[in-house]
Amino acid sequence: MAGMMNGNTAGAGTLTESNGEGNTFALTALTSLFFMWGFITCLNDILIPHLKGVFNLSYTEAMLIQFCFFGAYFLVSLPAGALVRRIGYKKGIVAGLLVAAVGCLLFYPAASFQTYPLFLGALFVLAAGITVLQVSANPYVTALGNPDTAASRLTMTQAFNSLGTTVAPFFGAILILAGAEAGAEAMGADAVKTPYLILAAALAVLAAIFSQLKLPEIESHTVSNDDGADDDDGRTAWSYPHLVLGALGIFVYVGAEVSIGSFLVNFLGEENIAGMSEASAAKYIAYYWGGAMIGRFIGAAAMQKVKAGNALAFCAAGASVLIAVAVFTNGSLAMWAILAVGLFNSIMFPTIFSLAINQLGNHTSQGAGVLCLGIVGGALIPVFQGVLADAYGIQLAFLMPILCYIYIAFYGLKGSQVKEA
Repeated sequence: MAGMMNGNTAGAGTLTESNGEGNTFALTALTSLFFMWGFITCLNDILIPHLKGVFNLSYTEAMLIQFCFFGAYFLVSLPAGALVRRIGYKKGIVAGLLVAAVGCLLFYPAASFQTYPLFLGALFVLAAGITVLQVSANPYVTALGNPDTAASRLTMTQAFNSLGTTVAPFFGAILILAGAEAGAEAMGADAVKTPYLILAAALAVLAAIFSQLKLPEIESHTVSNDDGADDDDGRTAWSYPHLVLGALGIFVYVGAEVSIGSFLVNFLGEENIAGMSEASAAKYIAYYWGGAMIGRFIGAAAMQKVKAGNALAFCAAGASVLIAVAVFTNGSLAMWAILAVGLFNSIMFPTIFSLAINQLGNHTSQGAGVLCLGIVGGALIPVFQGVLADAYGIQLAFLMPILCYIYIAFYGLKGSQVKEA
């Protein structure tokens, strides 16, 4: 891990503790956050089929879970960016953890009153906390080291995010879905109480720990222009085309990834695919997210030598081919093709993120907020896919993510190139 960064490095920060050991410790601590929000986000894939059955929802209505969760990113991202600029990355992390803990606690009254809108409200609060975490942690990771390897470094920490998404389906299948299949229908929405109380306690503990940790402080972000001049001329982050296009890349990527994960349980339950029960199918979600985890570890090493944009385009093309196979074939071939998309998803978010905030200088924290706005794709695209699934069937609805990956390939090859603001 690189040590101190100076004012002439790309999108880098000035650290009050600039030694390599301090940066390594900070990155190690941050991996726990990436794991936790990955775990929580993936639990939505279990909530969707569970609450769909409890409240007798259509696919479109069930996708409101993702709409409320990822809609919070759109509403909270810019305020979160302003908050982090005011209180700093470390305090932003603590604040995000505490808000997320409150969101988890709200699942208890939602389950007690057996009301779907209360669940959606709890998900919004939970996601608001995670949004603050995203705005704090992602640019923090890019600043803690050599800017030339920022994509590799963020990919590595995102691998632990994928570890959380890999573990979550087993957790949810056992504590949420298995009870209903065992004949405990009376539990209904109550099945979510214990899992989310456990998560609330874990988030509160993490907040207490991070409040006491001594982490390197990023005083400012400076520009990476070849002349080393400070980029503080009154412009905003919105002036940079590669950032705006990157925000759209985040929009379609998160939308595609969330849509696929949201429909996996129901897709594998189709008779022409695998005909699995919900609890059995939920465990297979781990292959989808586990592929992303493995791919991120591989990508973190490979991208030390491979150009980030080219790697992004290659993975987008691979994901498109696999989805086409899942749409136009049946049985185990279609099942494993859609699960393998996770492997190609692996590097996309951290790579788009790092390419988009490249050379933003003092606008980096604002840029991170702009990018988190794009996460609203996880709210909108699954709803559109739900409409398609209700109208044309769940299998044909998977054509929508292919359009998303085509744009991602364009961004990797062309859209990510830094141009004059």
